[in-house]
Formats: sequence, C-alpha cells, structure tokens
Amino acid sequence: QVQLVESGGELVQAGGSLRLSCAASGLTFSTYNMAWFRQAPGKERDFVAFIRWSGGWSAYTDSVKGRFAISRDDAKNTVYLQMNSLKPEDTAVYYCAAASKRPSDYSNYNLYDYWGQGSQVTVSS
Repeated sequence: QVQLVESGGELVQAGGSLRLSCAASGLTFSTYNMAWFRQAPGKERDFVAFIRWSGGWSAYTDSVKGRFAISRDDAKNTVYLQMNSLKPEDTAVYYCAAASKRPSDYSNYNLYDYWGQGSQVTVSS
C-alpha cells in the first residue's frame, strides 16, 4: 500500500520560511518523479514544483521561482519543499504527488499516480 504523508505546514508570518516534508512508503521511491501542488479555498489544485526521479532536474511555477526549492533524499524516501519569503497568497493546502513515469506535462495533476493527504500552510500578513 502506497502512502505519502506530508508534514511541516503551519501558520507563519509573511516573509517567513517553512519546510514541508513528504515521506513515502510502499513504493520504490528513487524511481518516482515527485511534485508539490497546492489548493487554496475555492480554487483549483495548482502546480508548485517538480523534481525528476534522478533528482537532476526540477521545475517551478513562476510565482514561486527564487523563493521555493524542491529536493529529495532517496535514502529517507522523502521529498522536501523549502519555502522562503512566504506571502499571504501562498496560503493553501500543499499536497505531494508521485508519478511512476515522467509526466508529459508535469503541471497536470491528472498525470500523477499517488497523493498525500495535504498539509495546511497559512501565511499571515
């Protein structure tokens, strides 16, 4: 049984930092492409960041470039999202996702095989 468990979300002031973690089990983590998405109330689930299975390539949505960084530790079966210079518009539930094959469009949430339950990030102004 595959499980993705996010942690690290909390209330933080604007300008602050958080690091989200997503611990995976039940799959061969090192062979999976991983991503972070987020969903604000009343909005669709949006792509945030992607990292290839080898860890050698990553991509970000424009609004987080230069502020967020995705990384992975295959020894710990964990993917991270370091979030700096947080803004109120970053407030959302953050989800990690896993894809066994490299998605043709890594920003398309329909192309991912497994999802975590989400972690709430709230940024106060």
